[in-house]
This record gives sequence, C-alpha cells and structure tokens, in this order.
Amino acid sequence: MSPLAPASTKDEILQYLLKHDRVTAQELADRLGISPQAVRRHLKDLEEGDLICHQVPPGGAMGRPQYLYSLSPKGRSQFPQDYGEFSVKLLQSLTQAVGQEPVQELLRQQWQEKANHYRALLGHLPLPERLEQLAQLRRSEGYITEWFPDPQSQGYVYTEYNCVIVAVANSFPNVCSHELGMFSAIFPEFKVDRVHWMIKDSHYCGYAISPK
Repeated sequence: MSPLAPASTKDEILQYLLKHDRVTAQELADRLGISPQAVRRHLKDLEEGDLICHQVPPGGAMGRPQYLYSLSPKGRSQFPQDYGEFSVKLLQSLTQAVGQEPVQELLRQQWQEKANHYRALLGHLPLPERLEQLAQLRRSEGYITEWFPDPQSQGYVYTEYNCVIVAVANSFPNVCSHELGMFSAIFPEFKVDRVHWMIKDSHYCGYAISPK
C-alpha cells in the first residue's frame, strides 16, 4: 500500500483518513487505542512527508486549535488508484481516429462484459453474501471497499475509497455512468443509485442498493 512498514500505526492512520477524510487527532487516538500525544507524533511525521495536511475549522474554539487532518494528493497516491496514462492516451487516439460515439460504445461493452463476469461469479446468493464476494473481487483489483446496511432504505451501501481508473474517469467521465450501469446489471432485482462520487468532490464513491 505504501512505502511505510506494513501494518504500522502510520498505515492505519492513512487508511482511516482515506475512509473518513477530515478527522481530529482525538478521533484517531480513540480509533487506534493510543494516546493523542502518540497520534500527534505520527501525524507530524506524515505531514513532514507530505502525506497528509491539516486545516483549522472555521469558528473553532479559543486556545489550542483542533486541526482537521486529511490525505494530501501524495498520501492518496499511496493507495492503488491508476493503471497509468496509457489507457487515456489510447482512448484519446481512438476518439480521434473513429469518433466519440464508437469509443463510448466500446467502453459500454467492456463494462457490460465485466458485469456479466461478476454476475456469473456471484450467482444467486443472498444480497449480503454477494456484496461481500463483490468487495473481495474488487479488492483483488486494487480497490479499497466496504459495505454496510442502510436502515433507511432497508438495503445496503457499497463504497469504494479509491479509483484504480481515476485518470480515465477524469478524461472520460462517461465511464462513471458505465460503472453505475455495471452495478445495476450485477444486481438487476435491486435499485442501485450513486450517492457519493469522487468526481463531485466526495472522498469516495458510494452506491445505495435497495429493494425496487
């Protein structure tokens, strides 16, 4: 995941910030079960390595500022998020050669094939078991994923905290629509909505999967 020692406290901090974004030293201390002083030493090291950054929330209390910590771009890059620029350049060349519509159709077909592959592997298990298997499959591809019940919708929320095709998504945002279509095709008997989106300033992508 990173050049830091495996399973180190610093790794745990980076992983927590990836999932929860702006947090305080006290929240990290409570989460990791160590003292705030120890957490602040780790945060200082990570900040000196340009892996995290902090900000002071507006309207904070007087006295010692309660910093909010988050990953820097360099810190986020410690997690798998890009297969490189080759795919982007290839798609750009294809667009110039054959036009945008054929390229979009090609991308749609690729996502449909991926959905068919996942569906074949997941079978007809209960939804929680399928979500867990999907999460494991996506983790094997480099994604950092979680899923959890959503009491309001009587369904579940599936989250991905990094994007291994981020360069493609930034240059060809329609791939995100294809990805949403892929999740819908994996769970055809359920309603699938994107509720969080990295491209729209969230720090992760989240999908609500609920009964139709």
